[in-house]
Amino acid sequence: MVDDTDSPAIQSRENLANIQTRIDEAATRSGRAAQNVTLVAVSKTMEASRIEPVIAAGQRVFGENRIQEAEGKWPGLSEMADDIKLHLIGPLQTNKVRVALELFDVIETVDRPKLARRIANIMEETGFRPDLYIQVNTGEEPQKAGILPADCDAFIKECRDELKLPIIGLMCIPPMEEEASLHFSLLRKIAQRNGLENLSMGMSADFEVAIEFGATHVRVGTAIFGARQSFVQ
Repeated sequence: MVDDTDSPAIQSRENLANIQTRIDEAATRSGRAAQNVTLVAVSKTMEASRIEPVIAAGQRVFGENRIQEAEGKWPGLSEMADDIKLHLIGPLQTNKVRVALELFDVIETVDRPKLARRIANIMEETGFRPDLYIQVNTGEEPQKAGILPADCDAFIKECRDELKLPIIGLMCIPPMEEEASLHFSLLRKIAQRNGLENLSMGMSADFEVAIEFGATHVRVGTAIFGARQSFVQ
């Protein structure tokens, strides 16, 4: 008999169960209901064969960074379950907005006025209206996407009041060399003063801390799927 306990499929399912347990425990420690924290399984660079066992194990929310990669994988994968939700968690170029609105249920990376206006125009034209998050560059890193904290209130107001976009939350990616809790706290404060309930923050290394600071969505990839692959369409 072949021992397949170390197969990628078995390992991914075990990892998924472990992460969900840790999410539940972190929520309980924070006095929160575990069902109010959604796991976004980050499947970027993973081939369909690596994702299928995770869907089979019950995971329904996934995150992808690249539109072209998602186009190649998810039409087929989505046939496995009719309640799969796909989040775009990578940068969105204005010339890819139309495809993104059709493909994704949630776009987490609205980060500049030009993009917001383009999304509003294509939404009006097509009728596709996925939920949107504004990405905030909490670390004010010049190489990283996201609206600066000082500009965030005005940008949220423009998106909601002028452009009528379905903004439901905020997202951030803290600098690797800084204490993540400081950035999670900042994002929570911005959300609270703007009446936004959803916070997408926390990844494989710090999602439990993010839950303590109010994360409603945590984005976990390598802790579920293992090392990143080079996706080939």
